[in-house]
Amino acid sequence: MGIYGALSSAVTGLRAQSQALENISGNIANSQTTGYKRIETDFIDLIPDAPLARQVPGAVLAQSRGTNEIQGDIKTVSNETFIALNSSGFFVVEPKVGQADGNGVFAGSNFYTRRGDFSIDKDGMLVNGAGYYLKGLPIDTKTGNISGSVPGVIALSNAFLPAQRTSRINYQANLPQLPKNTGYNATNPGSELLKAANYATPATKVGSATTAGAAASSVVTLPASLTLTAGGGTPVVFDFYDSGAGAYAGANTPVDIAAGVTVGTMLADIQAKFRSLGGTNAGSATVGLNGANIEVTMGGNRSATLTATGALGLAGAAASPILPAGHAAIKALDNTLFQSNSISGGAITVYASNGAPAAVQMRWAKVDSAASGGADTWNLYYMSNSDATGSQPMWTNVGQDYTFGADGSMNPVIVQTTISNLTVNGVSIGDVELHHDTGGMSQFADVNGTVNVSTVNQTGYGAGEFVSVAINDSGRVVATYSNGKRIDVAQVVTAQFNAVNQLKRMDGGLYATTSESGEAILDTSGSGIIGGALEASNTDISDEFTKLIVTQQAYSAGTKIVTAANDMLQSALNMIR
Repeated sequence: MGIYGALSSAVTGLRAQSQALENISGNIANSQTTGYKRIETDFIDLIPDAPLARQVPGAVLAQSRGTNEIQGDIKTVSNETFIALNSSGFFVVEPKVGQADGNGVFAGSNFYTRRGDFSIDKDGMLVNGAGYYLKGLPIDTKTGNISGSVPGVIALSNAFLPAQRTSRINYQANLPQLPKNTGYNATNPGSELLKAANYATPATKVGSATTAGAAASSVVTLPASLTLTAGGGTPVVFDFYDSGAGAYAGANTPVDIAAGVTVGTMLADIQAKFRSLGGTNAGSATVGLNGANIEVTMGGNRSATLTATGALGLAGAAASPILPAGHAAIKALDNTLFQSNSISGGAITVYASNGAPAAVQMRWAKVDSAASGGADTWNLYYMSNSDATGSQPMWTNVGQDYTFGADGSMNPVIVQTTISNLTVNGVSIGDVELHHDTGGMSQFADVNGTVNVSTVNQTGYGAGEFVSVAINDSGRVVATYSNGKRIDVAQVVTAQFNAVNQLKRMDGGLYATTSESGEAILDTSGSGIIGGALEASNTDISDEFTKLIVTQQAYSAGTKIVTAANDMLQSALNMIR
């Protein structure tokens, strides 16, 4: 090849160095471009076919090589919709292809970028600085789960957020083994308990006599018989008869309600006979009045082990003598006493279906204890009517016994219970699930004797106006409303490629798939996304300047080869003169 071969190789070298210079120039020009990936220049030698002894270095060819897998510096910014990727993935975006009826039109094609400077446009869509729109998957605002599998352009709505009714309260707490309420007296065992007998409605007047002092036969509607059984003991069957009409001829336990027998006398008769005949567990039974009902209690508390058949009522009111442990409701006139027998359990605001808020105040009352021969049992109350007066109910029992073993754990375990028709100060919420989770409620000794609430939250909220939007580190697009609620509305989708450097570069930091890059592998987990951040160009100015010097010198050296080849050719031509 000789001189002509050297000249040809020098020219290819000049061409290759020119391309390298062009790449260096582009890299330096884009050193401040968000998400830019520099282009390196690879040189490939071109060796002509020749015998081994005649081989020459040959010419050179320059090729561009991407650095898409090399991450630029990630810097924190104040804009909450700016995002960066701490991975080799790409954001999925799409350009707008036109307008129709004032709305943007998209072709439905996917492109990819590392440029994450997204902001909201006039149509509520997230668009980056190069004009490409972010794509993702919608999220079901009720469940928080992704719905759908085909990414679409993320569009935000500035409409009001509808109110959501509270359907669940998550509540976890430790109840003290010994509640130190204001009624507690260390020298008086059991003074910390709420005792049902203390809350019996005072006797009401019938004419000039109290109910307890009135004739039983004149004010009490009684069944033919009543059966009481205490904790598997002996059933006691009471028959009601009038001794004035004749002697009792039955085989059961008689209770005389003849004229002149007062209600108080009748109750005392039932109590004495039940204690005597009902077995050991009936030994502490008390029979008394509770409003319009005749109530049987065990050790000062209604007992779940006490069963009855038949009904007892005053003044014709039909009612069961056995109610759930603790009182179903606390009247306003008993509020002071109740607060002295209970301790605060915290408070939470819940919401009706129309968004009306209601503050739920909770109090815990211990209704039985192991120290008094029973089991450590608690009842939870909530204030249902803060404006109640007199005999109007003020506090309502949730209706669930919480019983604890000696180790402080619930026995049986109550994962959840339902507050039926929760109503607070006239605001009707409806049935609400009170969720404790396994092990969420405990009864460990507490020196302060107070309730330690570890978790209290709920699922409802009032209506709210759209305020702002942000993208978090999980890739969730989160809308914030004036009611303080933050709702996940979309999930940013990212894409991975097997041959990431084989993507086709386009304007604005955009990339398109090629047959060499392979199809995109979509990821909906949000892995690698960093909210409030941007990825800088991966161009290193000092490195580019170094390559610039080397390229310039190589180009200059190539020109010297051309000059030398020209001189040699000129000398060859001068030989024939």
